[in-house]
Amino acid sequence: MMNVVDAFASRYAQARVKFLEAAAQAGLQVTSNVHPLAGRDGEALAMDVVLDGAPDADKLLILSSACHGVEGYCGSGVQVFALHDQAWRHKARAQGVAVLYVHALNPYGFSHLRRTTHENVDLNRNFQDFSKPLPVNEAYRVLHPLLLPRHWPPDAANAAAVAHFIATNGMDAFQAGVTRGQHEFADGLFFGGVAPTWSNQTLRQVLRHHGHRAKSIAWIDFHTGLGPSGVGERIFACQDDPAALARARQWWGGQGATPVTSIYDGSSTSAFLTGLMWTSIYEECPQAEYTGIAMEYGTLPMNEMVLALRAEHWLHNHPEALPAQAGEIRQQMMDAFYTDTDAWKGQIISQARQALFQAADGLGA
Repeated sequence: MMNVVDAFASRYAQARVKFLEAAAQAGLQVTSNVHPLAGRDGEALAMDVVLDGAPDADKLLILSSACHGVEGYCGSGVQVFALHDQAWRHKARAQGVAVLYVHALNPYGFSHLRRTTHENVDLNRNFQDFSKPLPVNEAYRVLHPLLLPRHWPPDAANAAAVAHFIATNGMDAFQAGVTRGQHEFADGLFFGGVAPTWSNQTLRQVLRHHGHRAKSIAWIDFHTGLGPSGVGERIFACQDDPAALARARQWWGGQGATPVTSIYDGSSTSAFLTGLMWTSIYEECPQAEYTGIAMEYGTLPMNEMVLALRAEHWLHNHPEALPAQAGEIRQQMMDAFYTDTDAWKGQIISQARQALFQAADGLGA
């Protein structure tokens, strides 16, 4: 088994090499869906896909990283470690489970240290029916000019206005207003877009190709940002279906030791969201019984994470910013979604590995 720390990388290009090498060492074929743009170092970008198991397996586990770009430094480490983990691979095979590794759902954000895609879209708010009226986030309308002031860092008046909104409406309302997703401000935070992104369309092709034979599909999508540092919250990632929630809690709940939370009952650190990526599984693989979670690993307190997002978005809107300020903001963004310590990485791998084994047992039962 590889050293935990060696599974992680500090640049997208390095993370991709580690993933491709891990697949090669495992004797697995890689399908690379090449992104139309280049990375921050001029490197090629791709959504790389590896199937470990029989193409016609009726039980499929999807492990995905970098839905939110910069969060991929965590998820990629999990995927690389898993491909080197012989005990895990043997477990999946013994349960008849094929494992689909989708590395870098949003490779552009992964490389450029952005949470969003190259279209400035939050991929996990982009899975809407764009033929119908899109959800309206009225709270975000109020917050937009406060979140992205003309100058950075915010002045005292801006900080006071944000504090007043929180004092008046509560932190939960502030979090929901900011993070729920919005489709009006293309230059704003958590923009869900007005059409499917490249990552949306490419992922759907991957799901159709690899998932159309499966009778049972599980999905663990790796995220960072919310909750206590290093703690992996298992957030229910299915339709509001009591049977699916019961399955998820039976598989991943650890009899209460590792509870599965839900955005539907308010038990999750996440607000109620729309346009979520996992909804695609119902559309692309309707024949399968689906059960999924998002593994959300904590990094920094909520206010620091949101400040980093605001700064990075301001920088995106102000490319004329001085290089020194731009570098500070990018490092702030990296720190908000990836804790570069051995202890944190150890927490990530140990909890992910537990969730992987639980998923194999659940699918194989």
